[in-house]
Amino acid sequence: MREEKAATTVRPRTPQGRATAVAHPNIALIKYWGKRDERLFLPWTDSLSMTLDIFPTTTSVRLDAEAEQDEVTLNGAPATGEARRRVVAFLDLVRERAGLSRRAVVDTENTVPTGAGLASSASGFAALAVAAATAYGLDLDATGLSRLARRGSGSASRSVHGDFVVWHAGRTTGTDEDADLGSYAEPVPSAGLDPTLVIAVVDAGPKTVSSRAAMRSTVDTSPLYRPWAASSTADLAEMRTALRRGDLEAVGEIAERNALGMHATMLAARPAVRYLSAATLTVLDSVLQLRREGVSAYATMDAGPNVKVLCHRTDADQVAAAVCAAAPGTAVHVARPGPGARLLNEDG
Repeated sequence: MREEKAATTVRPRTPQGRATAVAHPNIALIKYWGKRDERLFLPWTDSLSMTLDIFPTTTSVRLDAEAEQDEVTLNGAPATGEARRRVVAFLDLVRERAGLSRRAVVDTENTVPTGAGLASSASGFAALAVAAATAYGLDLDATGLSRLARRGSGSASRSVHGDFVVWHAGRTTGTDEDADLGSYAEPVPSAGLDPTLVIAVVDAGPKTVSSRAAMRSTVDTSPLYRPWAASSTADLAEMRTALRRGDLEAVGEIAERNALGMHATMLAARPAVRYLSAATLTVLDSVLQLRREGVSAYATMDAGPNVKVLCHRTDADQVAAAVCAAAPGTAVHVARPGPGARLLNEDG
């Protein structure tokens, strides 16, 4: 049983005026899919992930006393549309908590493909949370930063931490404040694991259906969603036990069935939401073949066509070669457990 943590108090301190932070994406092994509260970004179920050591997002926030509106730049170009709206809304939340009204200049360099099911919003809002909280002078511990990052993107709550991380769904009853305070991420211990994720990017383009829209449709219309959510609770308990034992094979088996179950809920939505492509299925078949040959390889997928294969570090080259052979043209990246979000100093 986990120990309950005291609620974090947000204490404004002297604003730094500017800050730069870096964060990495995470891949969920027990999935987050579906919100019970879209304003507070509260999920229906707990989830568990591994933060990666690749694809960092670096975000700088600088307060500008003369500016009449926020300036948001993404990869060297002005952010527009929904991307800009989400950043400004997040900054408004930080300003409200800090008791400041100054606008900000935000500059983000994102190395992960955006909107392709590779958790670009997780690293993006985790980095923004750390940089904005520092620039505006919010005094937050890791739990407070995780709750803050969650308000930009649910999975960003997990990227505040490194390695294996659990995100608590929080209370389902009580006031909004009770529910908000109970939903945060924290590290999960693992014993003796030496894991690698081989990431097969079969399509780096943006998704035709956003995760938000797909979640809403799945929760509202899929007859499989409630049973999957119930089974996910059991999967999480088994996953935590497997991590404590350092049992990568059990971790992989649980992760694969949880991901396939999540995609089944989407396929059963009305209308169906299908992210899996022909190339996705080819890669999944190659993972099954690897296991027949005695290689411990297990697939997981987020909201997109791309496949992540969990394996032992010593098998990573063989897994990568098998994936490339099965789906020529697939871009393959090899990731290991990575660090949590952190501030950078002036020299980086």
